[in-house]
Amino acid sequence: MPAVVLVGAQWGDEGKGKATDLLGSRVDYVVRYQGGNNAGHTVVIGDERYALHLLPSGILTPSCTPVIGNGVVIDPAVLFRELAGLDERGIDTTNLKISANAHIITPFQVEFDKVTERFLGNQKIGTTGRGIGPTYMDKVARTGIRVQDLFDEKLLHEKIEHTLTNRNQIFVKVFNRMPFDPDKVTEELLAFAEPLRGYVADTGLLLNKALDAGKLVLLEGSQGTLLDVDHGTYPFVTSSNPTAGGACAGSGIGPTRIDRSMGILKAYTTRVGSGPFPTELHDADGERLRQVGGEVGVTTGRDRRCGWFDAPIARYATRVNGLTDIFLTKLDVLTGWDRIPVCVAYDVDGQKVDEIPMTQTDFHHAKPIYEYLPGWSDDISEARSLDELPANARAYVQFLEDQSECRISAIGVGQDRDATIKIHDLVG
Repeated sequence: MPAVVLVGAQWGDEGKGKATDLLGSRVDYVVRYQGGNNAGHTVVIGDERYALHLLPSGILTPSCTPVIGNGVVIDPAVLFRELAGLDERGIDTTNLKISANAHIITPFQVEFDKVTERFLGNQKIGTTGRGIGPTYMDKVARTGIRVQDLFDEKLLHEKIEHTLTNRNQIFVKVFNRMPFDPDKVTEELLAFAEPLRGYVADTGLLLNKALDAGKLVLLEGSQGTLLDVDHGTYPFVTSSNPTAGGACAGSGIGPTRIDRSMGILKAYTTRVGSGPFPTELHDADGERLRQVGGEVGVTTGRDRRCGWFDAPIARYATRVNGLTDIFLTKLDVLTGWDRIPVCVAYDVDGQKVDEIPMTQTDFHHAKPIYEYLPGWSDDISEARSLDELPANARAYVQFLEDQSECRISAIGVGQDRDATIKIHDLVG
């Protein structure tokens, strides 16, 4: 059985949790393959709302094994708070598997993230200040702390001491902060060793054996395509690869084992943090999208920037991720507009550009060129087939499919778990 990748096709917050949860009953393993607790998924089951920050959405499905892959960076304190919160609500979390090769976020990496962001002032990236970037920095610099290091006290202390030899110099001499004590950091991290031990596994081996046995594996990225460190709106990006290509490196599954690549697109566009956003609205329409769509970051609590659907971004995501399917979310939020703009191209210094400009400068200068589609006023939250949608809503969906150059296989029409129109089988 091949693996399936699910990715955000905009700047994140597209509703990946809903898509993952929808597939969860059919999937044997759900793997988080990158990122940390700088992103979140909201899943609504009946009257219950679950905000997941680090854990894979599959943890809410009893028949599914949730996996945190090697590409993830883990703040153990956040992990255990999240597990405890689910345990208190009657969710069984004992089936969770964590890669021994995943990197640990340390207290000094969190502090480094916060002080460097403040130091940037008006040029700040818009990070969440949770230590994600510095942890990936240390990973690439080969000075990071991995989950497996917590089980070797001597090695752990040596690594922390080595990293702090340099990092403390920066804290003291550049940022005028107190240095970190390697002994105290080691002691703090060692406290998580035994609680973690029962969850830790060779997840790459586990997943490949599962595929050999005919199990269905869903690979779940956090954030979105335009936040990818290589393919996003650099430097206003995350520190990892949320795109489909990152799924292999972050899970230990080879590319020939992936059969489907599903992109999650909102029926409009949002982003959190700094950086270019051609269709961003600074008017009553933008505020209406924010209020009706509940556009507040699950992890950060920050208001999301809101704008109309951007087709060049959707086409870009289709190419970069090799998308085979699109899950269109939050179509219901657009109910009530007389007409709905869709960005189909950009004006860059007087020239029409059909795709995302190649350079950062041109993308910053890009202005949206809109086509306007007639809106609808009927409540669509109870629709469960395309035929039950108003004609204008169907036309809007078809237009987005044509512009995205990828088929739309499912449509979210409300927050509830079952508020979805299924057009094509997402895993068949």
